Amino acid sequence: MSNARRAVSQQPAASDKQESAIHSLYMESVHLLERLHRRLLDVVKDEFERNGRSDINAVQALLLFNIGDSELTAGELRTRGYYLGSNVSYNLKKMVDMGFLHHQRSRVDRRSVRVSLTQKGKDVAAIVSGLYQRHIGSIEQVGGIGPEEFQQMNRALQRLDRFWNDTIAYRM
Repeated sequence: MSNARRAVSQQPAASDKQESAIHSLYMESVHLLERLHRRLLDVVKDEFERNGRSDINAVQALLLFNIGDSELTAGELRTRGYYLGSNVSYNLKKMVDMGFLHHQRSRVDRRSVRVSLTQKGKDVAAIVSGLYQRHIGSIEQVGGIGPEEFQQMNRALQRLDRFWNDTIAYRM
């Protein structure tokens, strides 16, 4: 058999191997993303339990942290963060009722409600911020993840986000 024929007959096998490798790596990444989000919620929940706070759950605390000093609608908040298995509008209403949020109808679109943090909400956001600051201070030494790894990971995650967004937009 000639070298050209041998190369052609080996291409599908190499292509199948690469597809198989990508398959297992892609599935591992999907599972890691799901697990990491759940783990983040566990870390936030643990922080509030250590502070003797049972008045708010981890998803609500992350919502408050992501609102920060802004005044946002539920839709704007949804695009800022991923709140696994949560109903953002329900949580916002509940946090208004519990005194963590101010709410006001938009002057432009009366159907839209804008929310901002009360002092009680700012206190919760500060706890999450303090948690993140502690992590930032120790992640390189304890976790072994430095700036270069974060840059590489963030670039890969941004490309995956863009791919998934294109998958939806272009129905791929």
